[in-house]
Order: sequence, then C-alpha cells, then structure tokens
Amino acid sequence: MRARLDQLRWRSAQAGVSLSLASSAWLLSGLTPSPLLNSLLPAMTTLPALLPIRRRAGGFLLVVLSAAALLLICSPLAKQLPTSLAVAAVLLAGLTIALGQDISQLPLQRELLRLPSLNFQQLRRGSELGALAGFSLTGLIRPGMHQFVPAALLLLPLLPTAFQTEDQANGAINLPAFNLKAALQGWIFGGFFGLLPLWVRSIADGNCFNFGVVLAAYGIGRSLSSKPPIQSGWAFYGSIAALLLAGQFLPGWLTTVLFIPMGFLAATTDRQMVQQLSPDDPAQGWQILQRSGAIGGLIGVLAMGTIAQSIGLPHALLVQLALFLTAPFLLRHAQ
Repeated sequence: MRARLDQLRWRSAQAGVSLSLASSAWLLSGLTPSPLLNSLLPAMTTLPALLPIRRRAGGFLLVVLSAAALLLICSPLAKQLPTSLAVAAVLLAGLTIALGQDISQLPLQRELLRLPSLNFQQLRRGSELGALAGFSLTGLIRPGMHQFVPAALLLLPLLPTAFQTEDQANGAINLPAFNLKAALQGWIFGGFFGLLPLWVRSIADGNCFNFGVVLAAYGIGRSLSSKPPIQSGWAFYGSIAALLLAGQFLPGWLTTVLFIPMGFLAATTDRQMVQQLSPDDPAQGWQILQRSGAIGGLIGVLAMGTIAQSIGLPHALLVQLALFLTAPFLLRHAQ
C-alpha cells in the first residue's frame, strides 16, 4: 500500500512539472512570436543539469514556488505587467522549476527506493506516465492561470517527502561523465522541441488544445517503449525524419497522430543509448544521458532559435529535418 501511494505521489509530481513547463512554453509563445526568445525557455531549463549543484530533496520547494509564481503572472493582478517583464518572469520561472527538479530528483528517488517493493524502472515508468498526464492536461485546460492552479496542486503530495528526507549523503557534487553521442542526440531533439509551440501556432495554425494533444501523442508513444531494442537503432532517426516530412503534407489531425510513433522512436533511441552507456547500471546511464543531452540540447535550441529568427520557421524546420536524416552518420562517427 505504501509503495503504491509513493508511486502515485511521484507520478503526480511529474505531471505537475510537465504541466507547468508545457503551459509556460505556450504562455511564452503567446507573449512573443520571436523564435529566439521562445528558444530561451528550453535552453534555460537545461542549464541546471550542467552545473555542479549539491542535490537536496528540499530543492523541490523551488518547483512549487515557481508554479505559484506562474499562477500570479497569469492572474488579474499582473494584467498591467509590461510584456518584456512578463517574458522575463516566465523564463525565470522555467529556469527555477528546472533547477528545483534537478536539485531534488535524485535524493527524492533514493528516498522512495528505500522500500524494497519499489525499483528504479517503476519510477522511470511513473515519470513517463506522469509527464503524459501533464501534457494531456495542457490541452484540456483553458490556457492561463487555469493551467497553473492544478499544476501547483499536483506538486503538493510529494512536498512532505522533500522535507522528511535526510540529505546527509546527497550533498556530493558529482557530475556524470560527458558523452558525445548523448550530446549529439540532445542537440538534434532539443532544437525541434524548443520550437514546437511556435510550430503549432504558425505552421499548424493551432491553439493550446492542439499543442497539448501533440505533446500527449508524443507522451503516449514514449510510454509504449518499455525495453531497449536488440537491433541497431540508426534507422529510427531516419524514420523520425520521414514522419516529420510526411507531416508537412497531411491534415493537422493526421500530423498530430504521427507524434505517437515519433515518441516511441525517440524513447527507443534513449533506451538504446542508456544501454550502451551503462549496461549494468541504468540509473547511471540515465544520468549521463540527461547531462550530456542537456549540453547538446542547450546548443540545439539556441542554434535553431537563431536560424528560425534569421530565415523563418518553415525553413528552420527543413534544417531540422536534415539533422534527423544525418543523425545516423553523426552518431556513428562520434567518439
């Protein structure tokens, strides 16, 4: 019973984080049409993974406070707030959410894994299901403060664990080793998803519901991938490129459906990468993938934001398509 409750609290927190970040991305895309400024949000959320920060379970409080701050930004109290300040506030809140999550994730996982009935794979599964729930809520709830109220509430069940956890062994500053292949993968995926809100607004002519449905479809696809593939995964990148290309010629609803196999393929490449990085310790492999992927993702989102700012979003998506097509060659020659 305790293990089941802890799994639910973990999933609830992951749903709250994904709902907060996805809603922030949509909010920012409505405040400014600049691809470069929009790319700053996913760029800033990758920064904490690169820093030598002491891990503390109490850092989860930063996530809760940031969700509350986003609620205030969308409230009637902030109606007179200048757009430039609102943009800066959203970026700062996104950075703080990512910082709090990075600080607290490992200590909280260790605390929950003290129960013999819980294992790391269950928590990974809970993270994916929680993210899927958060993405679904992004589309189902009306944009603005209506999204950030449930986001904050979903975070609260895990908060007591953050204050009950002892941080004696969690304060070490040990950054995972850098891996070039994981960084390249983060670069390729980061650039595309950094511009996704603007893509839904302009290319698909969509609203927040469409954005949430796209994220939910991607989350469904990721949840379908449960085991690393036995065969080589290089063809998966080409398949993603083919799906992106097909999406340019299909109706909007069919393009959304394509994100299900895209999520499956992306999750499969992640799992295969983890298997290659650390076959005997998947938790360590995920840490390496997260940090190295964050480094690549930071470069990717800023590069694609700059490209889109210079030549336009439709042409930038063609560049992104070329990156997926060349990914097998780049990864094959990475050391």
